[in-house]
Amino acid sequence: MFTRKEPSVYSHVKAVLLAPFTVTVIIPLTILYLSKDIHIGWGMGVDFAMGTLLLSGGLYLVATTIKLFAQMGKGTLLPSNPPQKLVVAGPYRYVRNPMISGVILILLGEAVIFGSVYLLAWFFLFWTLLHFVILFYEEPGLVKRFGGDYEIYRENVPRWIPRLSPWDGSTE
Repeated sequence: MFTRKEPSVYSHVKAVLLAPFTVTVIIPLTILYLSKDIHIGWGMGVDFAMGTLLLSGGLYLVATTIKLFAQMGKGTLLPSNPPQKLVVAGPYRYVRNPMISGVILILLGEAVIFGSVYLLAWFFLFWTLLHFVILFYEEPGLVKRFGGDYEIYRENVPRWIPRLSPWDGSTE
């Protein structure tokens, strides 16, 4: 019988470089370079601090969720090597998509730090595209993979706006 082995460190590094790093570093740098729209802030005075706070929160969520995928889910963020167990711990107790929420916070933080309308457009475009991918591809796939467990989770934990209290696994 075939036994799936846990992903290697290389698998996790590859996953991060292919997905979050490309979306949050390569594409924004390309946008800034091509638009020549490089300056600090929108002129509100708190732009750098606000942007840094958003970016830091996003980095924390992405790092935490990748670690949870590896340790608890026994997989990576790539569709080719997804978690084998449904992860409903840490930030997943508050919101169903904390990894994407982290990426969204990073993108918004970058737009605020650089005061770039082009990065703000990338933020909205990425969030809109991912919303539909999650709605029509990811969530149906999770229902197929995890069945009733995911359906109960989906009924109790919101997609984007976090719960005020952590979900404890019970149906409410």
